[in-house]
Amino acid sequence: MALNNPYATYKNQSVNTATAEDLTLKLYEGCIKFINLAIIGIDQKNIELSNTNIIKAQNIINELNITLNMDYEISKNLRALYDYLNRRLVEANISKDKDILEEVKEFVVEFRDTWKQAMIIARKGK
Repeated sequence: MALNNPYATYKNQSVNTATAEDLTLKLYEGCIKFINLAIIGIDQKNIELSNTNIIKAQNIINELNITLNMDYEISKNLRALYDYLNRRLVEANISKDKDILEEVKEFVVEFRDTWKQAMIIARKGK
């Protein structure tokens, strides 16, 4: 009988009990992490590492995109930005271009920081 991994159990529990707002924050943070790993892969000339992590970042951007509530005007703007970031990630993966990854990361960091501020404001308003 295999022993349960306490870290995996904690991680699973934190996702299962997280609010939608917290999950969005985790997606932004995961995207930044995967972009950083892709940059390391490019630096190390490790094509598999860079490719795998760029695809993970793309998957997160796609998830953020498809979960937008299009009843709000800002969602239309975010959809256009997410589409742009996805295209840039494809370009970065093809060309193994760290500058493109840094550009995408700047956007995602800005989204994350803005999202954190929105969460703080929303919680104060409750």
